[in-house]
Amino acid sequence: MSEQETHIAICKYLKLQYPKVLFTSESSGLRVTISQARRLKSMRSCAGLPDIMIFEPRKNYFGLFLEVKKDGTKVFKKDGDLRTDKHLQEQEEILHQLKQRGYFAEFVVGFDEAKSVIDYYFS
Repeated sequence: MSEQETHIAICKYLKLQYPKVLFTSESSGLRVTISQARRLKSMRSCAGLPDIMIFEPRKNYFGLFLEVKKDGTKVFKKDGDLRTDKHLQEQEEILHQLKQRGYFAEFVVGFDEAKSVIDYYFS
């Protein structure tokens, strides 16, 4: 499954399993014209925003934010440190800022990991 297919599967799961939950997806991963991309970029605060934003408080958190990666993606090295990749580092910084603001914010690799994090959050 591609990252986009994984993302869509997660959204379908949310709609089926948690139908009253409010959520949205970040649009920066969509293929659009250059003009549309510029407009979309002007409507967000910065790069690196999480892919899925769930606006439901639980477990002393204000909401859940997920940065989705396809199965097999290596986000962290074996020692637990983030891989040396500018894009991942930008995303990690945003996740860190969200955590500091009281949100549950994580990388998820693949549908199964995303499902586990979502189910944990709502349990």
